Amino acid sequence: MFKGRVSSLLFAVFATLSVATVAAEPSKVRAGSSAAAVHVVEGKVNLNTADAETLQRELTGIGATKAEAIVEYREANGPFVAVDELLEVKGIGAATLDKNRDKLTIN
Repeated sequence: MFKGRVSSLLFAVFATLSVATVAAEPSKVRAGSSAAAVHVVEGKVNLNTADAETLQRELTGIGATKAEAIVEYREANGPFVAVDELLEVKGIGAATLDKNRDKLTIN
């Protein structure tokens, strides 16, 4: 009888823990990135830290070539001081910037 109660109690504890784990809020860190190198936070892409793959995946109208151009511009000129500076990157025009403005940050 005692074994039955202990087993029932253990089952209830483990079932509660598994439900709590599944129901927990998902992490803001995307799969495949480490916590030390977060490029997308709260839906915004950081122009000063994002790699080409992240830029291509997260931004509208940005393919591999433009994503690489953004990274190369940043490496040659230092960090972006404003989102509008993205217009200085070859291949990025006002229309592309406008489509992505709400998704971009420099912080």
